[in-house]
Amino acid sequence: MKFEEKQTHSCSVCQSEGENPEERTSHHDDKTIKELITRMNRIEGQIRGIKGMIERHVYCDDVLNQIASAQSALDGASKLLLERHMRSCVKEQLQAGNEKVVDEVLKTIFRMIR
Repeated sequence: MKFEEKQTHSCSVCQSEGENPEERTSHHDDKTIKELITRMNRIEGQIRGIKGMIERHVYCDDVLNQIASAQSALDGASKLLLERHMRSCVKEQLQAGNEKVVDEVLKTIFRMIR
């Protein structure tokens, strides 16, 4: 599905009690979604580049530096999404009285910092 065709987007916490977790949606604006997609496209290109480096037998240290760069880019995307998630999805769930969202977010953060 193209970006422009869909106005709601998956988010791991944005759900009413009892709904199917696979049907959860976030309420991020199109600017946020576009920014995340741009970052993911750039990271995808980095990964393809790393694969090409390995296929060409590029010196290991150079490949490792590119892997570190891709990991850093993923970390940046994660931080951006976490920030937007906290300011929208989590905030909305707390305002709706769903305090279980705090446990889910903590679990996600702990997974991110491992």
